[in-house]
Formats: sequence, structure tokens, C-alpha cells
Amino acid sequence: MNTTRLFAFATVLSFAFGSAGTATAQEDARRAVTSEQPTEQPTPSPVPSNVFTPKGRIITPPISDPHRQGVHTNFKIFVPDGQPMSSQITNFTFAETPASMACVYKVGPNYAGCNPSTGGTNHANGGWGAIAVVEAYDDPNIAADLAFFDTHFGLPKAKLQVVYANSSFGTLGGGFSLPLNASCSGVPINGNFLGWDLEESLDAEWAHAMAPQAKIIVVEACSQNLEDLLYAEEVAGLEVGNAGGGVVSNSWGYTEACAANPACNGGWTGSQVNNDNYFYRDHWAQTTYLASAGDSGAEVLFPSASPWVVSVGGTTVNRDSSGNFLSESCWADSGGGTSSVEAWQSPPNILNGMGPWSAYQYETFGQNNRSTPDISFNADPASGVWVYDTDGTCFGFCTVGGTSVGSPAIAGIINTSNNRLGQASLANPWYDTLENNLLYAQLNDHAAYGANFYDVTTGSNGHAAGAGYDQCTGIGSPRGHLGK
Repeated sequence: MNTTRLFAFATVLSFAFGSAGTATAQEDARRAVTSEQPTEQPTPSPVPSNVFTPKGRIITPPISDPHRQGVHTNFKIFVPDGQPMSSQITNFTFAETPASMACVYKVGPNYAGCNPSTGGTNHANGGWGAIAVVEAYDDPNIAADLAFFDTHFGLPKAKLQVVYANSSFGTLGGGFSLPLNASCSGVPINGNFLGWDLEESLDAEWAHAMAPQAKIIVVEACSQNLEDLLYAEEVAGLEVGNAGGGVVSNSWGYTEACAANPACNGGWTGSQVNNDNYFYRDHWAQTTYLASAGDSGAEVLFPSASPWVVSVGGTTVNRDSSGNFLSESCWADSGGGTSSVEAWQSPPNILNGMGPWSAYQYETFGQNNRSTPDISFNADPASGVWVYDTDGTCFGFCTVGGTSVGSPAIAGIINTSNNRLGQASLANPWYDTLENNLLYAQLNDHAAYGANFYDVTTGSNGHAAGAGYDQCTGIGSPRGHLGK
């Protein structure tokens, strides 16, 4: 009955405003590997002068270079002065642990200073259903790396499922969106030549760290082309639905100009607003979608800009010289800004951008274009988190930052908050952005906002952080499970 009502609602809109076209070009995932190399920033992003700033350098793997053509992920590696990029032990005092992040964000036991070096097993707990993380290519070591990460930090063993988003699922999408087809039929090729292996480890490990009891589903797309990633999004929604619901996390993104350009996105001809359909229309029951806002300072990415997605920006976690938590500030490289595509539609048209079904920003921006991000999490590589990876990028533990940390971590916090929202209510199944509705409903509620969020008011990514909403940290960073 729920699906029927949703379809009937969409059908009326289709007759009123026209339906989508047909799919076109696909690309073989096994095209030639490029010789892209990592790039290095001379210094970490600046943090306020009254806190301790770890010394080191930042490495950006090829797949996270925001200047590359096509998709990019959103992580960077911090290398402390005098130390190698990776280590077999967690020997950097200021790298964040599952316990320290659970303490800072008040989703685990509170302990003195939320200090990374003293947190032990004061972890977050709980979780239900599943968290799917959408990746490109295969990481053959993901199960072993996640198991080692869990053992090292004393986390429960993860309930891991790896899914190849290949042609065995048939044609997906269609109807109000273009049909999607996978470009491979078996196991995708190894993605370590660009750094996707570290992205996959980061996503799986930090979704699990924030929601230890939720099933972790790693969905591997055939390639990093947009059609394959959107196909994997449909597979992720399907698999999360099979687990009873949960969250789908995306740490990748295209600039809006690239997402609309087949020469840049790998041959996909669907428009951005048509691509929005894959984030709500088919797999909506108790399923929420998240995406990283970007790592290039005030950039706007798709799918982060989709009104159906919770966009996650970045903060710097500020500590004193002993490692004790002080505050958060806007991370200078956090993505965020105003979408050039996702406009408020008048008259309303659910097939083409913002409208009454996604009115959570109306009190802040009125009938203006979508603004990102919505919420934020630690992202500065200088206050980065431990990630364990052995498939080619790290060969051990690395300290990793970027808004790629935030999407799976916030997915875990939303999951353990147990509100089980989605893109439509089970009781009244009309498409709606229920998770963002909940988040923004507290922005002007003095009691709820002060209790459930940290209002980040210092720093800038090109947009200055300030009281309430800003285009670096959204409505702020989470504190506790209430209101998530």
C-alpha cells in the first residue's frame, strides 16, 4: 500500500510536469589506469592561535584531488613531523580514536578531556538495521582491515557484508529516473591505484565505530563513473531495505558542473535533478542518505547538494597541549555553499529541485537554492582520526581527515539515535526529507538546539562560521543522540 501511494503521487506529478528520458552511454570499468600521483600541501589548515596545533604535512591522494576531472573523494592524510605516513601502531598522541570522538560528540561515555590517549574502550554503543557505504572498485582487504581495527581498539566484531554492484542486479532505476546499468559483471577491479582502498577502510571503520551493532554493508561500484556510482546507490538502498532500514553514506562527490557533463562524469547524460531520484524514490522506508560536503573550501558537490541528502561539512577539533578537548571551529577546507542547480520550484515540481517536500531550509533562506552543508563533524587532517588500511595507500594506520570522515560517522550517530526516519513516513507515505526536517526543526528552538548541537562560531572556509546556520558547519555539530 505504501509503495502504491508513493507511486500514485509521483504519477500525478509526472503527468503534470513530464517524465524523464532514457539512459545512454556506459563505460568499461577496465579502462587504462592513469599515472596520477599524490599532491602535498605545505602546512595544515590554520586553527585558532590559543590551541595546540600539531606539526606535520598533509598528503592528498589522487582520488581526493579536487582539481582532477571527474569524481573525487574527500579525505586527506596527516603526517606528523618526524614520523612516516603510516605505522603498525597508533603512535601519534593527537589522532582521534573511536572513544575520543564518541566522547566529544556525546554518544559514548564521558571521560576527562575526551583525550585520545586515555579513552580506552569508552566507545559509542547501539545500532540497528544497516549502514551502507558506497565505494568505487574493490578492496580485497576490507574484511581483514576492519577486523584488525576493531581488535586494536576493542570494538565489537563488525557484522560486515560486501556487495558487488554489478550487472547481476539487472537494470535499476527507471520510471521517473533514467535506467541504470552496471559496467561489470563480476568483482570490480582493485581501486588502490587511486586511493579508493583507504576511502573504503575509513568509511567502514568509522561507520562501525559510531554504530557498533549496526550491520555494515560495503557496496562496491564497478568504476568511479557516475552511472556506476548511482547504480551502487540503488543497490545500497536495496540492501539497507533488506536489513530493515538504516543509513546510506557517500564520501564521494562531483562538482555540479561535472555531474552534468558526460565528458567529465564518464558518459552519463542524466541531469542533476533527475539524479536526485536515486536518493529517495525507490528505497525510502526508514532509509536516510548522507554525503560529504567536500574538502576544497566552499565547494558545492553532488550528491551533497541534493535536497534529499544530509550534507556533512567539516570542523577542526581544538585541543590543548595535553590533548584535552577545548572546542570546535570551522575547518578551512570544508565544502559548503549555494547550489547552482537545486532551485526552489514555483509552481512545485518534485521532479526538479527544491519545494514543499524539502522545505527544511525555508526559515533560513526562504524560496532560494539549496545550501550546504546541513551538519558537521571533525574533518581537519591535523585533528584526524585513525584508519587502518593495508591495500596500498597506508600499509597500516594513518591519520586521516576530510569530510569523508563525517559522512560515515554521522551516519553512525543517526543510526544509533534510533529515530528510524527515511524519505517518507510509514504511516503517511508521501515523499519527505524527514531527517533534515528533524535537524532543522531544532535550529530556532533555544532549549533543543543548545542541548543537542554545538554551534560552531569560529573559523572560515570562505564562508565565516557564525551563530546558527553557516555554509561551513551547517547547523553545527552533534551533541548526543536526541534530535538526530
